[in-house]
Amino acid sequence: MRGAWFILIPLVLGVSLAHAEDDFERPPIEYSRAAPNNAVTQLQTRLKRGETTLEFDDSHGYLPAVLKALRVPVESQMLVFSKTSMQRNRISPKTPRAIYFNDDVYVGYCHEGAVMEVSVADPALGAVFYTLDQESSPPSHHPVLVRKTSQCLQCHSTSLSGDVPSHLVRSVFTDAAGLPILSEGSFHVDHATPLEKRWGGWYVTGTHGQQTHLGNFIVREAPLPRPVRNPAGQNVTDLTPHFKTARYLTPHSDIVALMVFEHQTKMHNLMTRANFATRQALFYQAALNQALGDPVDKRLESTTRRIAAAGEDLVKGLLFVDEARLTAPLQGTSEFATQFMRSEPRDSQGRSLRDLDLKTRLFKYPCSYLIYCAAFDGLPREMKSYVAARLRQILTADNTLAVSAARQREHEDFANLSPRDRQVILEILKETKPDLLKL
Repeated sequence: MRGAWFILIPLVLGVSLAHAEDDFERPPIEYSRAAPNNAVTQLQTRLKRGETTLEFDDSHGYLPAVLKALRVPVESQMLVFSKTSMQRNRISPKTPRAIYFNDDVYVGYCHEGAVMEVSVADPALGAVFYTLDQESSPPSHHPVLVRKTSQCLQCHSTSLSGDVPSHLVRSVFTDAAGLPILSEGSFHVDHATPLEKRWGGWYVTGTHGQQTHLGNFIVREAPLPRPVRNPAGQNVTDLTPHFKTARYLTPHSDIVALMVFEHQTKMHNLMTRANFATRQALFYQAALNQALGDPVDKRLESTTRRIAAAGEDLVKGLLFVDEARLTAPLQGTSEFATQFMRSEPRDSQGRSLRDLDLKTRLFKYPCSYLIYCAAFDGLPREMKSYVAARLRQILTADNTLAVSAARQREHEDFANLSPRDRQVILEILKETKPDLLKL
C-alpha cells in the first residue's frame, strides 16, 4: 500500500517516513504481528462463515455493499482530488477520491479503482488498514479484506500523530492535474485548524458566510500571492461544473461531514497514543520491578507521568481545547448532519454529545461523542481512570473564583468551557456513560 491513506505527503518524493523499528512493533503492542479485532475483522468472519455476502455493483463495485455491511452512512461522503494516496493515478479534479466514515471505520473509493481502501480504529492497535479487490473476475460474494501493515505505516506512523498507527488529514495546494504543489506549503488539519487553512485539495459543498477556506481551489499559476484568494471556491453548493457527480453515490462533499471527520481522526489518534503509552509504561514497569525483585505491579513514578501526559492530551481533545471558532453559521448540502444527530445515546432531557451547533463551534456540548466509541472503551483501565478523574475535576470546577494557582491554571486551560457547558456535559455523562465517572 504505497502512498498516504488520506491527504498526506506522497512517497513519490522518495522519502520514507517510517522508523527502522517502531516501538509499537515490539512488546506489548506488536502491531504487525497482533491479530486485530474490530468491525472489519468481524465482517470478514461473517463473510467466511457465509453469514453475510457482499453484492458487486457494476458501477461502484463492492462500495455500496461494504458501506451497508459496516454501517457507514452514504451521507458522510467527502471528495478529495489531490494525488496523495495509494491510487494516485486514478485521482484528479475530474475523478476525485471519495471517503466515507462512521464512528469506527473509514472507507476510501476511487472511480474505476483497482481496490477499495478500508481503515478502522482498532481498540487495541489504533489505525489498521485493509484493501478489497475491486477487479476480480468474476466477482465473489465472499471477498477477502486484506490487511496492510508496513507499506501503509510509511505515512501513517509519523511524528504528526505521535508516532503511532494513525489517520492524518492534510490540506495541500493542488494543480490542474491533481498534483500537490508542496513548495507552496501544506497544513495538518484537525479541529484546531482555522478554516482558512483547511481543505486544500478537497471539494467542499455547503455555506459558511464570510469565512474562507482552500477547498474547490486549483492552482493555475505559482507562486501564489499571499494571502491566498479563492472567491470562486466559497459557499459552493453544486459540484457538477467541476466533474461528473453522477459517477459517485451522492453529489456532495459536505462541509459538516468534513468538520466532524477532522475532529474524529484527531481523537482516534489521541486514543491510540493513550492506549499505547499506558500499555508500554505498565510493561516496562513490570519488567523493571521483576529485575529489581519488587512486586510486578509496584507503581513507578515514571509510569504515572507517562499515563498522565498522554491522558491529559486525550482529555483536552475530548473537551475541544483550542478548537477553531466559527464566525458564521455552517450548513451542509447533504443529510449528513441530520443522520449524524439521529444516533443515540441521549439523556432524559433529550440532549446528546452528537448535537451539532455549527454557529460558533462544531458541537453544542463540547465533549466528544467518541467517548462512546470502541477505541475509547478499549483503553486500559489505568488510562480510563485517569480520564474519569480529570473529567470530574474539570467539569465540577468553580470558575467564579480562583481559589489556588492550580485552580487558576485549570480555568485557563479549559476556558473554552462555560460553567453551563460543564454542568450539561457532566449531566449527560452521568446518564449516558455512568460507569466511566465511577472509575
